[in-house]
Amino acid sequence: MTDHSTGTQEEWLAARLELLAAEKEHTRRGDELARMRAELPWVEVKKDYSFETDDGPASLVDLFGGRSQLIVYHFMFGPDFTAGCPSCSAIADGFSGSVVHLANHDVAFTAVSRAPLAKLQAYKRRMGWSFPWASSFEGDFNYDYHVTHTEQEWQSGDVEYNFRSADLRPLESSAGLIEVAKGAGTDPVTFRKEGPGMSAFALEDGVVFHTYSAYGRGVDGLWGMYQWLDRAPRGRNEAGMWWRRHDEYGEA
Repeated sequence: MTDHSTGTQEEWLAARLELLAAEKEHTRRGDELARMRAELPWVEVKKDYSFETDDGPASLVDLFGGRSQLIVYHFMFGPDFTAGCPSCSAIADGFSGSVVHLANHDVAFTAVSRAPLAKLQAYKRRMGWSFPWASSFEGDFNYDYHVTHTEQEWQSGDVEYNFRSADLRPLESSAGLIEVAKGAGTDPVTFRKEGPGMSAFALEDGVVFHTYSAYGRGVDGLWGMYQWLDRAPRGRNEAGMWWRRHDEYGEA
């Protein structure tokens, strides 16, 4: 017998209608947040960034692919990783199906990582993904958008991430970080010198503008499986890192 509360259909409906009112308010608040994102001031991108892509060398403008908007997912895959971040990989499972819809709504999409292009291409084949993925291997892009941190920043305890300064050194001994770093074939410090995030850009009259970035839990909404779990009977029901790359569940 379940230890969860039970009731009649009438009791369920009354509780569901109360929840519906809260969900509608949440939706309206989400609409307001989307409006506020769209109203952020745009900042001109004055630096020239270079990337390696499946089609050869590319500039930031090239990543727009003729469209006026660009969304970048900052995928944690450093040059010394043997595989992409397991968490980023779970998020990225939802990208390929969205790309065609975004592209037909004037929005280009690409993931960007610091690993060399050949590593990204091999991992992409393993995962069966089709979305664009560019390497910023020797460039400043990841550093400028605060998803890669230098050794000096790490040792100083002054890492800028998610719009604030933080000392990430205590994470070095975190069991959770050790586990996820091992899943990427590296040590905790090397792993966490990369961070997840997303950034958006606009292109007008040949000028690129940075319009939005989000980090940490700010990309939670992009993690498709959690949107389903939040509606499942037991919710997220988490105890540690339960997820795997989609081709690893048979090994768990």
